[in-house]
Amino acid sequence: MADPQAISDDSSEEAEEDEEEARRIREGFIVDEDEDEEEDDEEARQRRRKRRKRRHRRRDEEEALEDDDLELLEENTGTSFRNRLTRLRRGPEGGSPPAPSTSKRKPIVESSEDDLDDEDLPQVQDIQRIWDDERAGGGRDDEEDMDDFIDYEDEDEGAGAMDEQEREERRRERKKRERERRKAIGSRPELAGIDDMAWDEIHGVFGDGHDYDWALLGDDEMDFEEDRLKPEMRYQDVFEPSEIRARMLTEDDDLIRAQDIPERMQLATSSLSQSSTLSLHQNLTEADLDDAAMWVTVRLSPRKTRDFFSPEGPYNMYREPLVMAVTYALRFLFVQEFEVPYIWTHKRDYISYFNPQEMRTRVQLISLAELWRIYALGQKYRSLAQRRNALALSYARLNVEDEYFEQTIRPKIDSVEVVTDATEWLTMTYKVKKQDAFDFQFHDDEDQTESRKRKAPSRISAYEVAKKSIVSKLADGFGIKPHQVVYNFVAQENAHFVDDQELNPIAFAEQFTDPDATVAQPAEELLRRARMILATELGKDPLLRQAMRDLFKTDALISVLPTERGMTKIDEHHPYFNFKYLHHKSITQMMDTLQFLHILAAEAELLVTVSTFLTNEAKSKFERRLNDAFASDSYSDTARAWNEERSRVVQEALEQHLIPVGVKWAREWLREEVEDTLAAHCGNVLRERIDVAPYITPEMKPGDTASVLAVSWGKGDPQKDAITLVFLDEAGRLREHIKIDNLVDRDYQDEFTDLLKRRRPDVIVVGGLSMATTKLSSKVRSLVNGEPSSSDQTANGADGWGSSDAPREANEQAFNIPVMYVRDEVARMYQHSKRAAEEFSALSPVAKYCVGLARYTQIPKEKLLSALERTLVDVTNKVGVDINRAVNDSYYQHLLPFVCGLGPRKAQVLVKKISAMGGNLINRDQFIKSSLLTTKIFLNAAGFLRISRDPEVKLSKNRHADDDVQDPLDDTRIHPEDYELARKMATDALELDEEDIHDEHPSHVVSVIMQDADNEKKLNELNLDEFAVSMYEANEDRKRHTLNIIREELLKPFSEQRAPFPSLGPWDVLTMLSGETPRTLRMGLIVSIMVVRLEQTLVNIRLDSGIEGVIDIGYLTEDGNIAPKDVVKKGQTIPGVIVDVKLDLPADQFFVKVSVRKSDLNAGDSLFRSVKRDDHWNLPQFERDLEMQARKKRAEIDRTRRVVKHPNFHNFNATQAENYLDKQQRGDVVIRPSSKGVDHLAVTWKVDDKLYQHIDVTEINTGQGGTLLVVDEKHQYADLDELIVNHVQATARKVEELMAHENIYGFTLNRRKPGHFNLCFLANKNSTVQTWPVRVMPESYCLFDAAVAGVPELCDAFKVR
Repeated sequence: MADPQAISDDSSEEAEEDEEEARRIREGFIVDEDEDEEEDDEEARQRRRKRRKRRHRRRDEEEALEDDDLELLEENTGTSFRNRLTRLRRGPEGGSPPAPSTSKRKPIVESSEDDLDDEDLPQVQDIQRIWDDERAGGGRDDEEDMDDFIDYEDEDEGAGAMDEQEREERRRERKKRERERRKAIGSRPELAGIDDMAWDEIHGVFGDGHDYDWALLGDDEMDFEEDRLKPEMRYQDVFEPSEIRARMLTEDDDLIRAQDIPERMQLATSSLSQSSTLSLHQNLTEADLDDAAMWVTVRLSPRKTRDFFSPEGPYNMYREPLVMAVTYALRFLFVQEFEVPYIWTHKRDYISYFNPQEMRTRVQLISLAELWRIYALGQKYRSLAQRRNALALSYARLNVEDEYFEQTIRPKIDSVEVVTDATEWLTMTYKVKKQDAFDFQFHDDEDQTESRKRKAPSRISAYEVAKKSIVSKLADGFGIKPHQVVYNFVAQENAHFVDDQELNPIAFAEQFTDPDATVAQPAEELLRRARMILATELGKDPLLRQAMRDLFKTDALISVLPTERGMTKIDEHHPYFNFKYLHHKSITQMMDTLQFLHILAAEAELLVTVSTFLTNEAKSKFERRLNDAFASDSYSDTARAWNEERSRVVQEALEQHLIPVGVKWAREWLREEVEDTLAAHCGNVLRERIDVAPYITPEMKPGDTASVLAVSWGKGDPQKDAITLVFLDEAGRLREHIKIDNLVDRDYQDEFTDLLKRRRPDVIVVGGLSMATTKLSSKVRSLVNGEPSSSDQTANGADGWGSSDAPREANEQAFNIPVMYVRDEVARMYQHSKRAAEEFSALSPVAKYCVGLARYTQIPKEKLLSALERTLVDVTNKVGVDINRAVNDSYYQHLLPFVCGLGPRKAQVLVKKISAMGGNLINRDQFIKSSLLTTKIFLNAAGFLRISRDPEVKLSKNRHADDDVQDPLDDTRIHPEDYELARKMATDALELDEEDIHDEHPSHVVSVIMQDADNEKKLNELNLDEFAVSMYEANEDRKRHTLNIIREELLKPFSEQRAPFPSLGPWDVLTMLSGETPRTLRMGLIVSIMVVRLEQTLVNIRLDSGIEGVIDIGYLTEDGNIAPKDVVKKGQTIPGVIVDVKLDLPADQFFVKVSVRKSDLNAGDSLFRSVKRDDHWNLPQFERDLEMQARKKRAEIDRTRRVVKHPNFHNFNATQAENYLDKQQRGDVVIRPSSKGVDHLAVTWKVDDKLYQHIDVTEINTGQGGTLLVVDEKHQYADLDELIVNHVQATARKVEELMAHENIYGFTLNRRKPGHFNLCFLANKNSTVQTWPVRVMPESYCLFDAAVAGVPELCDAFKVR
């Protein structure tokens, strides 16, 4: 509050506080400190401060014009020019002027243009007196000047932490500095005594300081309006949409984080996908479960259907429990929204056979893989249900009652394809009705009917045209409706019979011909259109289409033929050769292999064509059944004629509609099934790799983590690559990273052994990118075991390990540390990954590779992504995640999104919330009490998020002080909803009463039983079956499996359930280091080898993959006794045949034996390298194409090699010959090679412009050293000159003669057959132009078979005919 003494004591002035003053105070024109101090709204205070700052900034700008020019006047005249535009508030009439005020805030207002124009405004003399009064009131002109304007910018800085006294001190300090500044300027006595005229001139020159208020006022309002309307800045305005999606900051991401639904259940695709989006499906309800359970159960797998639903199936008696188990699974998944790991771990009793009378009977109704399958099928059923609902709404909008649709089609809609077919069928059947239903009319439509409208493009099909014509009546004459035919077909009995016609089909159709002869159509055409109507309606029927799909599902065959391009590109070594001529392979045989995906890939590359069709037997059976449902039972000639027409309808429906639908569906269905098989296989391979426990030594306990030293030589080049060593401790933290040049020099060996002494790793893992890694592994083993390595004994300077003469002393100290190879797929990906760059930016790629090796040893980790994600989710929840470690360890944190109920988004926000709390949780209750997880997410995730217990912390004895106390059950797989069961089990095992533990923490008994040395015996003595039965009888809770989990967790919390860490076999290591496999490195294969070193009886060689080998002297030559130096040279590259492969993993020895004998090389290796043909191979077609390819190849070779000594011979093909003759005269000739072989020539001559005749000439050897040239087997010539003169030029003369002859007949060149003419004529006035062929021969013309010598004779022959 302001000092009361500082308020003006003029009560009359206070009484005159008018509305204008109050308004200005509210708008902030006058600073009101009381108002500032009492203001609670921070946002309003900020806006007020901004307006004050802008106003005072403008005021300072206005005063800047006066400060420089009037400052001297102020000092010398003793008059303040700064306040001359400020006036006192008017008092009551006749009142005395106010006394000098001591208030910190003078009752003044800023003047405006209106104030200056006010008639009551004092004149200059009055203003002078006002200044005099101010000077007389205590000489505080300077101080009062400063009081008028408060420096709010200074007050804003730290104003919140400054009291009134500090503000006053700051003001005094500013006033003191201002007085010192003015004093330093000095006085100007020459300006004293300025009169009124001078003042007028000063005002005329400098103005009164308010000349530009109108402009500043507009800027003020504009600035305020801009600030008010300026939108709030959002991150969408700053970041690119792709970056927002990558950071998971979209609105969908926010919704996923907020909704109390497991994240993976909210996504339409895998959370590993970059394009995963929010799913818009609605969940199932309890009313949907029964239908969904039956739909899902029969689609689980063929084996499940056979075992449980076949009368002779081994589990037929459990079919009802199976359906009930599927119902429970669907309820948990789609109604209660629990994820698969939660159901598998905590609700397994509901998906297993549970009978209180047969507790000893254990039947696993649903496996983990089948539970995931139920989840996938449930999603498909959910989509189907939504589509069925949409179909029902569309049918309701039609306002029709269709008995066939309601009673026959709708109950059989059990797939998305049938929904699509039913929708198409309704559209076809009620298209006009559907258009009318949506043809709304408004009150002003009549005025628009006469306006011209642009004609819309026609989309009416031939069926619709025929359906609206009289032909539809003819179609009704077939005696039975199409939907009745389908009903007979589906029921396999004739519930509907045909109404036979008395007239035969032609006579009956003639009744529907148009009387107008000009537009009349023959009866056959009308029948064809009627058959088209019936065939279309049959082909569009949903039930008939479904029957065809079912037929393709079991009886379809697939054949493959190569294209022209594929014939040459797919050779015997090509991976596609296996199916190049696939012939009639059953679709059921392709379900469990990836062959069909390869076929589709080859088809996409335009290498093969794929055909899908039915077996003749299946197609005939289907057609016969459909004919039986359609045909009449009468035996009359008329009935037989109508049955023939009906049979044509069936054939047209099959060929034009049903079979094409089946072919298209079968391809897509098989592709999806094979993709599911591939995804499942990939998921199983990933499970084999990651569902293994960390490596442990024999001295370690299961669940412990080893410290690892990873060693790698990179590519193993001694001139470039150093040996990198990386040590990770038990927690996976990088503790040491060193590089050494080799392990041969004593200094480097000492550095290596010093690292082993200092760090004492539990295991040493070796990896690399070449076969040189085997030498590194051998040397590491020798140093660790204190033994000389085998490589030392054969090393030389080329090995990079030092000279063979270097001293080799045994290591004085041996370490009991295992040395092993591990799989390096993860390490290879990790070394170049973004994550590695973020975590270890200072490390080299090889060092990052070593980190990946060590981590894999410690913690192995659109369909394919879903399958891989499911495997990661299964294994992560099987192991559990320590939530406190995940919050504080960025590497370990990557496991958190795979916890049941969580995902990338929910895990991200969970980590942030826990970090804000301090980064550490004490118990699982905090997930709910601190609002870290919502209810459903907590139920899903709680059992898999462990909170490690500090063994030194003891439980509080206060039963109610458990909010911030550790609970031993939080470090187990036991779900919080089963904590009471665990405590009850512990109490019973310890044989305690509730009175004994009344004052203890609820989980005190759990701690006691866990620490009891005899806990296993005590817990095993409990009768869990009886306990489970009593719980079921009391509350119908199924907890038998849960009780087993509780017992296991009380004995060994979070015990290791994964398989032991696997060791690699010799071929695994060889493939990892060299890329060679048993298929690429087997006996009989010819490989390229390089000679490395020559010895007396053998040759050391190296393969391209880096594997070393030897050639024994016996395999060098056929003789077997020639010295190696006389056969090969060092550095030479030669082919060799693999004779043997030697793998010795403990000794790090991998080498091959090779033969370079000519007899072994001449045999070739095509037998070993060629791709195996499929059993369903089209051998005749393969041999025909092979022969054709060989013939083309021979012809191509012969054509390129053939040279004929003749001036008209050119090595042209047909196109080149025509291009050459294009600029020549008619009759010119080109002789060229023929594609038909070496015994053929091709002669091309120019008949006319753009018209050329190609003549095939056969060369026949006469047997006497000469040749005979034969054309058309009729004309023979001795040489090419004779052929040109007597055949080509003679034919050209005949052509010229015919073209030059003047007659009434029309002779025209036949451009489709060069060398032929067309004789054109009219038979009568009303007929069309007819043509007869005329062939030109060297000696005659041929009209049909008649040969004539000249043109007149040709005309006579025409007349005769």
